[in-house]
Amino acid sequence: MGIQATEVTHGIRISVETKFQSEHSVAEHRHFLFSYRITIENKSDFTVQLLARHWDIYDSSSEHSEVDGEGVVGEQPVLEPGEIFEYESACSLTTDIGKMRGTYLMERKVDKARFHVNIPEFELIVPQRLN
Repeated sequence: MGIQATEVTHGIRISVETKFQSEHSVAEHRHFLFSYRITIENKSDFTVQLLARHWDIYDSSSEHSEVDGEGVVGEQPVLEPGEIFEYESACSLTTDIGKMRGTYLMERKVDKARFHVNIPEFELIVPQRLN
């Protein structure tokens, strides 16, 4: 597992690491599970809160799904300047290659201004496909 993608939007740095979960995947049933770890770093001068998320998920058969929801992993974390929040989640695909990207809706606590932060696009690839 290594950093696959990093992007900074409005002083908020998002880094993504992915891992194929072979023990929870069954190729014959077209079930490929990937976990991903997101690191959110507040490099801005303002306290911010993550309110919501939006994901675009693609697999190699051109299937596209969207996921929207409040917060992440049941939380709406508040990050002071310099603070980091990490979480891990998972995504299952019906193919052995796919990709994800998205946005977080954030709010600056000082003036309640809301803004979107990009989650950089990252690939989900079964390691054997790289050989």
